[in-house]
Amino acid sequence: MSLPIPDISHEIIFRTARSGGSGGQHVNKVETMVEGRWAVAHTRLFDDAQISRLLHALANRITADGDLLVKSQTERTQLGNKSEVIKKMNMLVHQALQPRKTRIATKASKAVHEKRLDAKKRNAGIKANRQWRNQNENY
Repeated sequence: MSLPIPDISHEIIFRTARSGGSGGQHVNKVETMVEGRWAVAHTRLFDDAQISRLLHALANRITADGDLLVKSQTERTQLGNKSEVIKKMNMLVHQALQPRKTRIATKASKAVHEKRLDAKKRNAGIKANRQWRNQNENY
């Protein structure tokens, strides 16, 4: 059974900016977009093995500074976007720390192999017959 994953919300550094997109004049004067940064390598919530797993799994979302970066501008309020960022980050960390099931290699059964070879022979016969007909139509 896996241990519960701690909440990282108190380690996130938030920054706000003006949201883009439609919204009229109000969007131009209110900073509702929230950007959250979390220093993955410097956290004290996880051990070294979990940190390396996080760095590997979230590599495409981690900046050159080593921060996990998540933005939200879907909500109309800064508070709503802040909670959205926290929720997204916790979800990403939770998914990254879940152990992946190893794939068990399987082999096709003999019956499936024979069925595939029979289908190939049948298809080859149809094409050979078609070629023979095309050659004999010309005479």
